[in-house]
Amino acid sequence: MTEAAEPFRLAIPDAELDDLRARLRQTRWPDQIPGTAWESGTDIDYLRELCSYWATEFDWRKVEARLNAWPQFRTVIDGQRVHYIHARSRHEDASPLVLLHGWPGSVLEFLGILGPLTDPTAHGGRHEDAFHVVCVSLPGFTFSGPTTEPGWHCERMASAVLALMNELGYQRFGAQGGDWGSVVASCMAARSPASIVGLHINFVLNSGPHAEDGELTTHERELVRELEDHLATGTGYQAIQKTKPQTLTYGLTDSPAGLAGWIVEKYHGWTDCDGDIESVVNRDDMLGNITAYWFTRTAGSSARIYYETERAGLMDAPAGGVDVPTGCAVFPRELYRPSRRWAEHHYRDIRRWTEFPKGGHFAAMEQPEGLVNDIRAFFGSLRGASRAEVT
Repeated sequence: MTEAAEPFRLAIPDAELDDLRARLRQTRWPDQIPGTAWESGTDIDYLRELCSYWATEFDWRKVEARLNAWPQFRTVIDGQRVHYIHARSRHEDASPLVLLHGWPGSVLEFLGILGPLTDPTAHGGRHEDAFHVVCVSLPGFTFSGPTTEPGWHCERMASAVLALMNELGYQRFGAQGGDWGSVVASCMAARSPASIVGLHINFVLNSGPHAEDGELTTHERELVRELEDHLATGTGYQAIQKTKPQTLTYGLTDSPAGLAGWIVEKYHGWTDCDGDIESVVNRDDMLGNITAYWFTRTAGSSARIYYETERAGLMDAPAGGVDVPTGCAVFPRELYRPSRRWAEHHYRDIRRWTEFPKGGHFAAMEQPEGLVNDIRAFFGSLRGASRAEVT
């Protein structure tokens, strides 16, 4: 059940900005063994310089202005506040599309692709490529605010997004997501296939090869090595957030440097950056996202998606699989990658499979043009058979 949506405009008080800068200036820095750089986590030299910039030069008001340039709303669904951008195209016959972020992301990562998606003729596309876009802040993340009761796992979030889209008058629509957004969108497609015209994901859930797959190809053996390496060295954050997220929350909510250290390591490790984060993700965009977590005090509640989903036994692709038309954008520096035939165990109607030459986990920030083109091509291929309906 939803409540009437209210317009939302982001305006953080000056006192909050002053407090953030004061905390950054008073950071108690730990030691780090010289020469170890990023080996055991976020590099202290990089983080100190970034936090100095954050305290003295970063302009949060520019972030607010970019976000506030788009129509935003907040409503209540299933007892939880939900924030969303509702960016309708000037082309009335545009197809509705919901965009879903993951952790440690937010709707801010989509600001660079909203224009091309909603107004394609102004960005090298065709009128037929236009979308009415809804960007949802997942419950517990940034502008939706903290979750207020247990049980907000991926399936419950999927139900909330489906309810929101129905409330907005979209009976059939496309869904796109990465990271947890991919999981939630996949749950939506499995739960309500009649609602989802097509599913486009840039994080393809991967459980590895199945017994019936037989002999692995050379490429698949390399993918298995990637997955094993990720499980062995890249899931420490998950172990904490799946089991004791509250303990972590105190430090991340009290120390902006601590929050930045926790998230920046993911930008460094999960992007296709060859060790130089800012070669692929703009420094101000990265800090804008981190600052959104800081001001909304949602470091802990966003981490609870791991805890709640693990407790519900849902840390995998939807048990019954997904039968709606699916497009998969596979980037080389994703956390791990499946082969197409592995993916087809979960996604049984893959219509488009694109392997990109460059890019990582934060596709909308790293490779916005490539992601937009793939979204356009995938949904464009579906329009002849099933045109999205707007009520």
